[in-house]
Parts: sequence; structure tokens; C-alpha cells
Amino acid sequence: MISVPANDFGRQWADAGADVSAAVSRVGESGWYVLGEHVAGFEAELAGRMGRSWGIGCASGLDAIEISLLALGLRPGEKVLTTPLSAFATTLAIVRAGGKPVFVDADESGLIDLSLVEERLKADRSIRFLVPVHLYGHSLDLDRLADLKVRFGLHVVEDCAQAILARHAGRPVGSVGEFCALSFYPTKNLGALGDAGAILTDNDGLRDACRALRDYGQTAKYTHGVLGLNSRLDELQAAIMQRAFLPRLEGWTESRRRVAEMYLDGIQSSTVRPVPAPPSSESVWHLFPVLLKHGDRSGFLSYLRERGVHAAVHYPTLICDQKALDGVAVEVHGELPHAREFAVNEVSLPIHPYLELEEIRQVIDSVNSWP
Repeated sequence: MISVPANDFGRQWADAGADVSAAVSRVGESGWYVLGEHVAGFEAELAGRMGRSWGIGCASGLDAIEISLLALGLRPGEKVLTTPLSAFATTLAIVRAGGKPVFVDADESGLIDLSLVEERLKADRSIRFLVPVHLYGHSLDLDRLADLKVRFGLHVVEDCAQAILARHAGRPVGSVGEFCALSFYPTKNLGALGDAGAILTDNDGLRDACRALRDYGQTAKYTHGVLGLNSRLDELQAAIMQRAFLPRLEGWTESRRRVAEMYLDGIQSSTVRPVPAPPSSESVWHLFPVLLKHGDRSGFLSYLRERGVHAAVHYPTLICDQKALDGVAVEVHGELPHAREFAVNEVSLPIHPYLELEEIRQVIDSVNSWP
């Protein structure tokens, strides 16, 4: 029996390590380590791949959301609609920017329910901000998102941390909001060798605001127009991603899609249900979630481990239930039944570009043999 890891950075290094080392050497030889030509080159190429005009590299996906909200003029205590089912960083960015998170339920795919978003916007006309998450690599309905943005005069920051290159009916994620926020944490579809993030926009003024905010609020050297952050993407990570990983991203994405197709075709279980991408979503399958119909997640995870399959859980505690938010002003609308179902019953099967056919079959056979 072979071991099937959730990610395999060893195989990634075997494939791309020489290009990574070459990129590091280029930075070392340049003698310029912060906000130099490699960051500028990566920003431009990334924006082009995502169909946006400008990229602004920063230190993390969390910072990308926070900086975006600050650049849009979020006021202290102002409400921001978002999902309770995501990485905590999505909400932490809202709180750090001074906003008040307003949670609505997920839909059957685990993504924020845009019908409930519309209901909340009709009920509370004071809401000006929305941070939707394209979770699992799936795209939200971008046409509906764009309609909500226009009808309600929303500022939208799309959290695309898990969905780089995903599309909805041919339209790329991150193309609706004023900002697209990206994370390059190593496990992401496009990851760095450490923490990194980026913001994409088409607006020159917002670009300049984000550039200042990431760099202590500097509008020129030693001239600080606003209170900013220290959130600069460093030259090493930019060079590694641009020269070693970004050229492989499309191939990696197609590999993820092939694995997902095999899982969707091969898993035939009465107790384990794969969560397909929503209609018209051209998913990039950052994760492959399944839902257990009869509970016992710990038993299922142990069963898979015994068969060499290393699965994971995303996310076992809803953001609104996290202790860190005790005493923080938030709003929760409804009982959140869909989000809670995912929190209790979701398991993420291994999916990454370097899975081999034998490993994929082992995962499928293990899932199908679960009682």
C-alpha cells in the first residue's frame, strides 16, 4: 500500500527546483531585495493572466483583503457582508480594517449564498461592502455578483485565494469587484515558498492607494500620506513565482481538473457524496470536498489513514463560532444550516498536480469501501 499525501512538495521540488534555484540566484546577483524589478515583473504578468490592469504584491492574502478594504474607504464599525465558511483570515482582515462582519449562510456548494446576500442587502441598505469567497476553487455566479454590485452600489473585494484561474461561464474570477485578493500560501494552486499575497485592480487611483498602504503609507520616499502597513512582497518570492511556478500554473490546473473528474466519475458511495462545482463554474479544484451522509468524520478519516490516504477537514469550526471573535461586534443571520453541515460533515480528499494514477485509484477505492 502506498501513501497518498494531501500535498507533495517533494515532487514539486523535483519538477521545479532547478528553476527556483535559478530565480533565487538572479535576485542575489541583482543586489536588490525589496520592491524591485522581480516584484514589478511578477505583478504585471499576474495581472495579465487574471485579466486585470494592475497587480500589487503584498505579504499575504489576509493583507490583500485588509489593504483593499482600507483603500476603498471602509469606515470604523461599517458592515461587511461575508461567509462564515472560509479560512479565518477572510474575517480577520475585515476586523483588522475596522469593519463589522455580517455573516449569511453558504449554499449547497459551500459558497456564500447570493440569494441570502440579496435579502440582507434589501433589509439593510446601510451595507456598502461585500467580501465573497470563491471557495474550494469554485467560482461564484459572477453575473449575479455583478448585478448585486450595481443594483446595491456595493464595494466588492473578491477573495480568490483558492480560485486563481477559475471562471464562471468563461468570465474570470476577480473580474467583478474593485479588487481581487490572492494568497500564495504554499498549499495554494499558485504558492510561494512561504507567505505572500497580491491585489489586482483596474483602477489607477486604487492601485496607488494600495501601493502606499503596503509600504507604511508612503506616497513618496519619507512622505507618509496615510497610516499603512509593512506588507511588501519580497523579491525572492516574486522571482520564484514568476520564473518557476507561474509558467507551470496552467498545467497544474489541468492536472487538478483531471483528478477531480476521476473522483467525480469513480466515487460511487451511498455514504460519501462529492460536492460538485456549481453550474457554469469552471473550477480549479483547490480542494476536493466530500460530505459524509451519516456523520462519523473521525472514523472516516482514520479509515482512510489506515489505507494510506491523508485527507483533511475544511473548516470544522465556522468563523462566527471562533473564540477569537468573543467580544467583537459581528452579525449572524439565520441558523446557517448549510455552512454548519459542511463544518460537521466535510472531508477534503487529496488533490494536487502530482498525484499519480495509482494513487488516485487508491483514494477512490478507499472511499468506495467505507461502510
